[in-house]
Amino acid sequence: MTLAFHPVPGVRLGTAAAGIRYPDRQDLLLIEIPVGATCAAVFTRNAFCAAPVVVARRHVAAAAPRYLLVNSGNANAGTGHRGLTDAIASCEALAQLTGCALEEVLPFSTGVIGEHLPVDRLAAALPAALAALRVDGWEGAARAIMTTDTVPKLVSRRFAVGSAGADATLTGICKGAGMIRPDMATMLAYLATDAAVDRDLLQACLQEAVDVSFNAITVDGDTSTNDACVLAAGGTLGNPAIADPQSPDYQSLRDAVTAVCQELATAIVRDGEGATKLVTVLIEEATDATEARRVADAIAHSPLVKTALFASDPNWGRILAAVGRAGLDGLDIDRVRIWLGDTLIVCDGGRAADYTEAAGRAVMAEQEILIRVALGRGQAGSRVLTCDLSYDYVRINAEYRS
Repeated sequence: MTLAFHPVPGVRLGTAAAGIRYPDRQDLLLIEIPVGATCAAVFTRNAFCAAPVVVARRHVAAAAPRYLLVNSGNANAGTGHRGLTDAIASCEALAQLTGCALEEVLPFSTGVIGEHLPVDRLAAALPAALAALRVDGWEGAARAIMTTDTVPKLVSRRFAVGSAGADATLTGICKGAGMIRPDMATMLAYLATDAAVDRDLLQACLQEAVDVSFNAITVDGDTSTNDACVLAAGGTLGNPAIADPQSPDYQSLRDAVTAVCQELATAIVRDGEGATKLVTVLIEEATDATEARRVADAIAHSPLVKTALFASDPNWGRILAAVGRAGLDGLDIDRVRIWLGDTLIVCDGGRAADYTEAAGRAVMAEQEILIRVALGRGQAGSRVLTCDLSYDYVRINAEYRS
């Protein structure tokens, strides 16, 4: 199936088969960014962050990137000083071929942790990836970065910029199906627009979008060592750089970036390893957003809740217990209400008087499920996407290095 998307003028993408883990697989991706572009990035907070994350952080702070260099099959994480040397060597190999500065290359890796990156194979494939660069290479790029993903993830849209309403383009790809837990971006994601945007404003825009998208999903509660999300603004549209956070142009950009990130994040949860159901956990009437998120996470990360979802078992006591252990001081359980879809299951400290097992089971049998909790404490809320936990999740991860 061919995926629909809008190419981003000035941004080119190319892939090649480097044989990093499997033979004859497109496992190397290059993304070329126009000269003069601005770039924003967010990275994992995992203390054992991968070597390419360390190098990419340094490079994006030192120069405007010209190339994003991405490999799948090997995470180059947990590889000590040699990992850093290998990440830098891969950047040097590309810099020598293109004439750009070393710091203008951002490296990214995804795959097995604890194995050294085969830099010689990666470097040997770079000429082919460069030759393959094309403005419509987005779908191939989305496929090249997949690991346990079952489908490529690609989202594209246009938004208005300027008084004449010129159409700007925003297109993004991501990978992720396991090791997904909110703590930055929980995967690899690359977005680009042809609009010109001030760098600091672009960074603020991306961070805001990540907080309500990639930072609001969980598959298994595990944050990766390699998480990264990059947004490039190429400036080929020709508009004056968007620099005012109060301007209509920025609002249009922010809405587009947020929408694309949320759609990509939803695609990750839908494709969660072994997942059969997409679940929205919605918390309302919390004292503040932090409290609301704490309750949402307690439910969304619970193995007992997630296995009940897989079994279509309306075991509402597991949801109730997750709310109770979220650590809210002074929680009045008589004010808490819990719904499965539109079915009220808990109120007044226990099971709702009108609740029936049949009604709960009907909701749990659906492929998309809403768990809604009203805490009765205030006006704040939070929303987290999660999925069920199936037999296949265990199989996929038990066989991952096989």
